[in-house]
Amino acid sequence: MIASPVSQPGLSPLPGARAGRDPDRAIKRGPRRQPAEVVAATQRDRLFDGLVHTVAAKGYANARVSDICQAAGVTRPAFYALFGGKDDAFLATYRHGTAVLLQLMEGAYREAPGWRSGVRAALRVLLDVLASVPAFATMAIVEIDAVGAGAREERDRLLRRFDQFFGDAPMVPEVAPRDELVGAVIDGLYATIRRYVAAGRVAELPGLLPMLTYFTMAPFIGPEAAAGESGTPSGAVGTIKAPCAPADR
Repeated sequence: MIASPVSQPGLSPLPGARAGRDPDRAIKRGPRRQPAEVVAATQRDRLFDGLVHTVAAKGYANARVSDICQAAGVTRPAFYALFGGKDDAFLATYRHGTAVLLQLMEGAYREAPGWRSGVRAALRVLLDVLASVPAFATMAIVEIDAVGAGAREERDRLLRRFDQFFGDAPMVPEVAPRDELVGAVIDGLYATIRRYVAAGRVAELPGLLPMLTYFTMAPFIGPEAAAGESGTPSGAVGTIKAPCAPADR
């Protein structure tokens, strides 16, 4: 498993990786108090963490702004100075967290010597990071469904950003338009991960790497080669069940 998101150099921690009331982010008062912009940035980060933990524990519908503020150790006036409301705070947290996650995946993909190893490395990061911060996985993958149309649009935009990991994939016979094939693979990956997170099986996500590697690569390099990349014995290819894509996303 990769290092904890908290320790990734040059990147903000994934929301939910710390407690909202983390004492290391206490706001200094008195004559040496911090500048207003530093205070606002610290409060925003604490609210990101407080929101993730509150939403994961209570569900989005039952999470109140006061609950989020209490978890973050931030006042309601400070919350509303930063966000327009609970929906706005959720989407800001989602955008920030998924940007951190994508940066980690992109870094692993770029450092790999080729498309196959790059895809496998990016998938490993995705699964390991989600497993390391289960509250964020729950908030961002399951509870986002309760937020509304704006959140669904935000999720769709995120999923389309995963297209970048298929730019170097081998060309395939035109059984379907390439963009639709890539979209179907991404949908299937997302649906499988969501099913595990919704069932409270976040810790098991890293164990999905062989299956999801196979599922991702098979349409582009064929089942036998994909089985080799995933570490699956060639004789077991017929027993692997492809993830099901969601009816809509």
